[in-house]
Amino acid sequence: MRVLTVIYEFPPIGGGGGRAAYDICKGLVERGHQVTVLTSHMRGLPFDESRDGIRVVRISSMRRETFRAGLTTMFAYIFNGLWAGLRLIRLDRPDIIHTHFAVPSGAMAWALSTLAGIPYILTAHLGDVPDGVPEKTGKWFRWVKPFTRPIWTGAKKVIAVSEYTRQLALKHYPVDIQVVHNGADVQHPSPSQVKVNTPPHLVFAGRFMPQKNPLAIIQVLSQLKDLDWSCSLLGDGPLLEEVKREIEKSNMNERFSLPGWVTPEVVLEQFSKSDILFMPSLSEGLPVVGVQALAAGLAIVASKIGGFFDLVDHEKNGYLIDAHDTPAFVNALRSLIYDPEKLLRFREASVEKSCQFDIQKIVDQYQSILYDVLKGK
Repeated sequence: MRVLTVIYEFPPIGGGGGRAAYDICKGLVERGHQVTVLTSHMRGLPFDESRDGIRVVRISSMRRETFRAGLTTMFAYIFNGLWAGLRLIRLDRPDIIHTHFAVPSGAMAWALSTLAGIPYILTAHLGDVPDGVPEKTGKWFRWVKPFTRPIWTGAKKVIAVSEYTRQLALKHYPVDIQVVHNGADVQHPSPSQVKVNTPPHLVFAGRFMPQKNPLAIIQVLSQLKDLDWSCSLLGDGPLLEEVKREIEKSNMNERFSLPGWVTPEVVLEQFSKSDILFMPSLSEGLPVVGVQALAAGLAIVASKIGGFFDLVDHEKNGYLIDAHDTPAFVNALRSLIYDPEKLLRFREASVEKSCQFDIQKIVDQYQSILYDVLKGK
């Protein structure tokens, strides 16, 4: 099977959605399929390369930052990618198109499918859905939403990465939607291999954007200075400098490590040295870092939103807290940092739960879906 994957953010550009697509593409290649990815270019990256057997074709989109794409770069990706996509289709003759993100990637997939007569499937993330990430996409969805309906209805199959994303999408689009979780391509430790660090180490991984609410991390941990802990904040973004100022203002410089934007491999390495994933986000689909944290055996303290409902069994492998309830976050983290035995139980529970998100099972699901579409089911 020849698959053309259309996605505007693909590693090293973008966040968890791109990483999820990469793992799926890699898994399909390992099963003998031919996969070509059509994605955005940024200075310093090759325009055409092979990674783990995946052909990655990058097109000019005026992208300047790995962690953020504006409307201009999205429109440039669609315009330039349309011609590049038609050329790839003419030369490679793919059987099917798989697109991640309804906007902007889905718009290109819909156009390519219409012009070339090739079916496509859509994997929708939370930001694709009106009201999914209102602080990020609320304004432009007011005028772009009418144009998104054909993207959803034109797909032969629509997949949502979490049940929350599915339910929200069903309120806006008249299509059947199947849930296929994001997976993690990591080695799962056995529960007996999990050990609690001394002192416990917390980690956050993501873009320093309002959606991720990184300043809340400093506000919460400033109330736990009486306990022994350390914390790594992995990522970059417009709120990074403000986060640094808040850490300094709270006299916690020695407690924190801020390495900036790091590769997915470094994220996994950091998770292997950590105990708790702390994510007080305001909105999430199914965060890949959450799946990776499960597989690494981390307890998860996160906001009671979106895909975290799929990842966290409250009071078993973590805590789900209202995003604005600082005292509840403080109490939850205090209970884990203060009690190593409890933290160990939570970490072991995460390892057991992670089996539900094994990337091999996820790729098998996608392979079956792709075959069914090609068979006309």
